[in-house]
Amino acid sequence: MTGIAVAGAGAFGTALAVALCATRDVTLWGRDAPAMEAMATTRSNPRLPGVDLPPALSVSADPAVVSRAELVLLAIPAQALRGFLLDHASLLAGKPLVACGKGIDLATLEGPSAAIGHVVPSARPLILTGPSFAADIARGLPTALTLAAADPDDGMRLQARLSTPALRLYRTTDLVGAELGGALKNVVAIACGACIGGGFGESARAALLTRGFAEMQRLALRLGAQAETLMGLSGLGDLVLTATSPGSRNYRYGLHLGRGEAFESGVTVEGAATALAAARLGQSLGIDLPVTDAVAALVDGRSDVGSALRRLLDRPLRAE
Repeated sequence: MTGIAVAGAGAFGTALAVALCATRDVTLWGRDAPAMEAMATTRSNPRLPGVDLPPALSVSADPAVVSRAELVLLAIPAQALRGFLLDHASLLAGKPLVACGKGIDLATLEGPSAAIGHVVPSARPLILTGPSFAADIARGLPTALTLAAADPDDGMRLQARLSTPALRLYRTTDLVGAELGGALKNVVAIACGACIGGGFGESARAALLTRGFAEMQRLALRLGAQAETLMGLSGLGDLVLTATSPGSRNYRYGLHLGRGEAFESGVTVEGAATALAAARLGQSLGIDLPVTDAVAALVDGRSDVGSALRRLLDRPLRAE
């Protein structure tokens, strides 16, 4: 077995493959054979406009490339990850599997590391997350991410394997904190986008970002995360980027919700399903998550932005 396979040929998977292929044997795998053939011919991906695929990057729709790789990066959306693992479990057995999606599975209320552990128990789950836009990574702009691995030796080895001069990885053994930070910040980003889209202003967004971060900490710590992980790149760092920039899909989705507009067709918004999953988790654990509940109601069509904000403002006054 040799090389790295990036499973998932969306914008982020393609960006990671482009960034890593300069000094490593990398294959980008996607399930849509005609689309992958077109990418191999044009050396471009419509989901990552303006970025040329380097000659060294292999592109394939053959699942065998996943089996042959010694390391697999799973650039698969959270709601599709379990299905991918079930379909390809035999190809993934015994490998380090680095989950790059950010979300909580709506059906199981689990994160990526649990999904890997249940479906491919012989694999070694890792999490790659943090403040990053695909276009920045693909263009070689400086980016810092968190790599979470339960085994410190695995973490050190793969930290070195996946770092580049422009892509700096910090490591942790806190898989739960890393994956929840990446997942829950998308929910807060939707809230912040809806706030701006609804015309409530920057001050209101700052309040939502701050109180939303407090909710992220409450839920993540209850589920076993470490506080310092949420304060790092995979929590606060990713939140700051995602909740303030139109470059974030989740923030743009929130903007459209706030304006009462339909969102971009065919674009995956991880935070929408995660809001529903996190709200269910909060209810089952008896944890107060008012911002998360408001986003879940918006996503579900049970509320509009004005009503959601009024409910937040009408909450009893208390100490911070």
